[in-house]
Amino acid sequence: MRIGVDVGGTNTDAVLMDGRDVIAFTKTATTEDVRSGVSAAISDILKTAGVGADQINVVMIGTTQFTNAFVERRSLLPVGVIRLSLPAGRGLPPMTDWPEDIRSIVDGACYQAHGGYQYDGSELAPFDEAEIERIAKDISVKKLTTVAISSCFAPLNAEMEKRAAEIVARHNPGVRMTLSSEIGRIGLLARENAAAMNACLADLSVKVVDAFAGALKDLGIKAPFFISQNDGTLMSAQAVARYPVHTFASGPTNSMRGAAFLSGLEDAIVVDIGGTTTDVGVLKNGFPRESTAQVDIGGVRTNFRMPDLYSIGLGGGSLVKDGETVRVGPQSVGYRLTEDARVFGGKELTATDIAVAASGAEIGDPNLVAALDKDFVRKADAEIHAMTDAAIDRMKTSAKKAPVILVGGGAVLIHRDLQSANEVIRPEAAPVANAIGAAIAQVGGEIDRVFNFNEISREDALAEAKSQAARRAIEAGARADDIKIVDIDEIPLAYLAGSVRILVKAVGDLELARGRQ
Repeated sequence: MRIGVDVGGTNTDAVLMDGRDVIAFTKTATTEDVRSGVSAAISDILKTAGVGADQINVVMIGTTQFTNAFVERRSLLPVGVIRLSLPAGRGLPPMTDWPEDIRSIVDGACYQAHGGYQYDGSELAPFDEAEIERIAKDISVKKLTTVAISSCFAPLNAEMEKRAAEIVARHNPGVRMTLSSEIGRIGLLARENAAAMNACLADLSVKVVDAFAGALKDLGIKAPFFISQNDGTLMSAQAVARYPVHTFASGPTNSMRGAAFLSGLEDAIVVDIGGTTTDVGVLKNGFPRESTAQVDIGGVRTNFRMPDLYSIGLGGGSLVKDGETVRVGPQSVGYRLTEDARVFGGKELTATDIAVAASGAEIGDPNLVAALDKDFVRKADAEIHAMTDAAIDRMKTSAKKAPVILVGGGAVLIHRDLQSANEVIRPEAAPVANAIGAAIAQVGGEIDRVFNFNEISREDALAEAKSQAARRAIEAGARADDIKIVDIDEIPLAYLAGSVRILVKAVGDLELARGRQ
């Protein structure tokens, strides 16, 4: 048996699964210390199912703690950022494009040094060991405890980043280091930003992982636990403590993976409706379609893997206003829904109130919204559905209608057909699809490389990329006999004759989590 948990900013959801069967699930309030909230959620499902802690084989956890901390500018460390790119890049030093409010917190010191590589792996400039020695000593003087190191085309050749890390560590025992080659993709500035973001979360990552471990210990669960990352696959607790940014957007990703599991569809559009926002994404081969653009997180551009999502201010707590036209959101009562919404005796008119009045949804006391003007309810209900249709159409790549899977606690807002969909699917356990997505997560590996087809055939390049992605998945803990290639992208580089960027993603089941299928 396995447990899936999703720790959100408002709610902590948990699900108990035996193979592919959902045995029990719950939704509880997230606590400030995280540990007690996770413990309460897991305790609830174990009690409901009558299952003992010794029967649990593995626990998978998804969390938004690191995303929220960065966006809210809290629990962040000052970082020393070292870029190996001189003489190139002098005019755009590290963190140039960061908002001032977060840069003032995270910018411990920024350094530029000689080094880096060209697109084909040849040296841009020689590595200057003495230069890095001076930087390492200055980091020691400034008493910085975490460092991010980047260099040009490091995903192709990370040797200089590793050499710089060794020198910095020699002068600063115990310093935590993030290498950009281990975080982002090709594109120096955005990859460097991602590395600095990861480095500033070094303390919080250890604290959160310890909280998860403590919650399981409190319950007597000795099974190993893993944490879901933003591509729908798993990473070990130790890896999360080192690479917390890989969990960014794992909540919506888990919801999409859960939607695929509950519906049985691998290609569809997922609409995840929460209390404040609605996230719309696209399933491709059972995994979220990844964004091909740079992703903005808290005002900082990054280029590590992220799901392609479109979010709108529509949720169960969205405020509904009357005027020349009916407006729904983006303001929301959020976690105060059960206090402020009219169906719960409050004074605010919310989207949930409209859903109850329009469809008879069994939430709160329907008598408290029975007096609402029927024409107004009809218009507000139509606006909710129109907003959802518009968001779906924005994510589609063609005018054709597509199957739509509704998940999340606010899915009750959509109670009739959508014009953008040829089918609307409402899974029974939709409110905890995120926890289910965490519970069924697999282990993955990916490769992002530039190949020159003048030097290697397309067939050989693809074979090599697939092999490397599969090997990375196996190294991460996937079964060698269970590897599946789920995504291949080929991007010709117009400015480099014969060169093509190839991205391949491989996944496989975690052996501990296979259980009864």
